[in-house]
Amino acid sequence: MVATERRVVVTQEDCPARRVPDGTPITIPKDTFVTITQSLGGNYTLTYHGQMVRVDGSDAAALGLPAETLSFPAPVDDRIHEEQVWQALGTVYDPEIPVDLVNLGLIYGVDIDQQARRVNIRMTLTAPACGMGPVLVGDVEYRVRKVPNVASVKVDLVFDPPWRRDMMSEEAQLETGMFF
Repeated sequence: MVATERRVVVTQEDCPARRVPDGTPITIPKDTFVTITQSLGGNYTLTYHGQMVRVDGSDAAALGLPAETLSFPAPVDDRIHEEQVWQALGTVYDPEIPVDLVNLGLIYGVDIDQQARRVNIRMTLTAPACGMGPVLVGDVEYRVRKVPNVASVKVDLVFDPPWRRDMMSEEAQLETGMFF
């Protein structure tokens, strides 16, 4: 859902955020006025001290908003389960297109190293020069780290093959009007 108007809120607690477009992590202190400029896919884009930042929906309570919950059943073993990784990836949305990265066809592969407790993800962007690439990579890392038993996430941006709109799911093509 895209916010249609700007809204000023006061942070209720220290709020983790990432600077746009480079993805540098920052913390917005408690009791700080920020302006929400966009709400998309459960994430929030804000202006803070004149710069654009992104707050993950799971941290929305720090903004006084309902937090998006990414939850998994209690682990029954010490393994990373691939279906849970895909579930987490399905909660990451492109900042400009209201479709998650999986349905956009941007996730090329997931490899799990059980021994190292690491998830390796191969993904692309809709355009190689996309300025939001670091933010998307940060969103992927942040959400996949919430999967039980994941100690680290490594994202490799690849551009071969280049992304094409026919890589989108039919549902995403219909939703965006790109069905052909």
